[in-house]
Amino acid sequence: MSSSNPAFSQDMFAGYDQVYGAPRSMVTTVQGTVSKTFLLLAILSATALWSWNAAGSGQLAGAVVGGSALAGFIVGMVTIFKPTLAPWTAPIYAAMEGVFLGAVSQAVEMGLRMKYGNAYQGVALQAVSLTAGTTLVMLFLYASGTVRVTDKLRSGVIMATGALMLFYVATMLLRLFGVQMPLVWSATPLGIGFSVLVVGLAAFNLLLDFDFIEEAARREAPKYMEWYGAFGLMVTLVWLYLEILRLLSKLANSRD
Repeated sequence: MSSSNPAFSQDMFAGYDQVYGAPRSMVTTVQGTVSKTFLLLAILSATALWSWNAAGSGQLAGAVVGGSALAGFIVGMVTIFKPTLAPWTAPIYAAMEGVFLGAVSQAVEMGLRMKYGNAYQGVALQAVSLTAGTTLVMLFLYASGTVRVTDKLRSGVIMATGALMLFYVATMLLRLFGVQMPLVWSATPLGIGFSVLVVGLAAFNLLLDFDFIEEAARREAPKYMEWYGAFGLMVTLVWLYLEILRLLSKLANSRD
């Protein structure tokens, strides 16, 4: 089993089959992973609300926003390469991403408000609602068996996500030389269509994340994998939210 989410890999389960029969308090369960996911979401929401208010009042320095993004990335990489640290690093990751998301959301909201007035107030709340709704829909499709995570689906999502990540890296490198990629930022029909596809791809990554969590529970992976599974799901949710926020911003700007 594999996932295009870099936090999830079939190598994580090497040798875990040997612990079958261990007490539930010592192994991963779906319920335990869900509870830890909600805890991480609570941490992220708290720091996001703080940074939202601080950014709105002009009291949040740009260095704090950039530092939180960098810290979140570093902590995320540490967690991926050392999953046993997830019980400590996952909450830190959630806190750092919350600071970053709150500030970015406020910036997008203020930008649209300055340009169009109160007509586009509440874009960030719409992005949160759509992220939650998309997650629930994908969870229903997975749990009901309507969409099954087959090897073919898994391979397709992994390849598409890998290609997208390479495209984003190339875009960032080209921007250093003053070359803009309109697909990423433009509010043209092509740019909006690109964002719709990316949101869809992020949503399908949720299916692979659910499959990973269920597999960890089935194989009775060590207890710390509950934190790791929750962390990996958070990575996808943060990505999905940012892509939905970008899409909504494009849709607003397309009215010019």
